[in-house]
Amino acid sequence: MMPLSAITTALLWTLLTVAFYLLAKGLYRRHPRWWLSPMLAAPLALGALAVALHTRASEYSDGTHWLVAMMGPATVAFAIPIYEQRAIIRRHWPILVVGVLVGSATAMGLAWGMATVLDIPADLRLSLLPRSLSSPFAMAISDTIGGLPGLTGVFVVFTGAFGAAIGDVILALLPLRSGMARGALLGMSAHAIGTAKAHGIGPEEGAIAGLVMVMAGVFNVLAAPFLAYALR
Repeated sequence: MMPLSAITTALLWTLLTVAFYLLAKGLYRRHPRWWLSPMLAAPLALGALAVALHTRASEYSDGTHWLVAMMGPATVAFAIPIYEQRAIIRRHWPILVVGVLVGSATAMGLAWGMATVLDIPADLRLSLLPRSLSSPFAMAISDTIGGLPGLTGVFVVFTGAFGAAIGDVILALLPLRSGMARGALLGMSAHAIGTAKAHGIGPEEGAIAGLVMVMAGVFNVLAAPFLAYALR
């Protein structure tokens, strides 16, 4: 059984995490700017508070690990809009599969190449590799290939927030009239944050973004053992 002090600490950080997220969400609704995204603003605020209180990352992780565990079941909820748009998916599944394979390979290749050029240490490099996936998939892959899952989660948040912001610019510049193309762009480049943004654009965009995000996650989880072997 956990000591009382550990239980109190876990409860405190759980409540703070939920409170910061709800505050950031309310602020983002009033001022929809990418840097105010709850997935970016809340972690930054929590990180600053943890530093001020001299709280170790392991203490925070131990107190809030159940929130991370809930991310897996939450991802399953994307199956509902995917099912509703199944006719479109049936017609275009070959191009979606090709897009996911190319997008995943490009994301990992760029991450590995950037880390190599900057001479980043091996554990950080492996933590950075799955940054373009939704957190449940990315953290599982990071653990499999020898990275640091907690650090991978941080990379995922920043990639999602930045990808969603850049996605707006790309959608404004490129003449993408197809809802499938817009959804695939956001789902592949910004995973869950991009999918949430795609749902705000339209139901087709949201369903495709969710499908692409899940397909990329499943593909990378299946490929992770081979990736781990290749990187040894």
